[in-house]
Amino acid sequence: MKIARTRNLTQGFTLVEIMIVVAIIGLLAVIAVPNHVRARQESQRKLCVNNIRLIEAAIDQYAIETKQKADAPVDGNILAPYLKHGTDTACPAGGTTIFNSYNLVDCQTPVTCQKDVRHAVD
Repeated sequence: MKIARTRNLTQGFTLVEIMIVVAIIGLLAVIAVPNHVRARQESQRKLCVNNIRLIEAAIDQYAIETKQKADAPVDGNILAPYLKHGTDTACPAGGTTIFNSYNLVDCQTPVTCQKDVRHAVD
């Protein structure tokens, strides 16, 4: 006499099946998170480089329009009318304004980022 074993369909998943799914999700997270971090840093770097180029173009425009010499000092307030976002132009790596994000010296000195030295214009 054979006893028929039927599986009850309302039992749900076994522990092994759940552990396999969790392991797969963990593996995907290990692969995805470093790529996301790297993409975010690269995006911030590119935005900072673009801001530096815009600031340098604003410095050039200011110097030409006001007939400044190369050693004339430059300030963020002077450049505000020449920048789309005025003094709010900031480094995405942590600055809030142009004053605490970029080093502005004079008309001939290249602008540099205060937050991260890897943001230098190539």
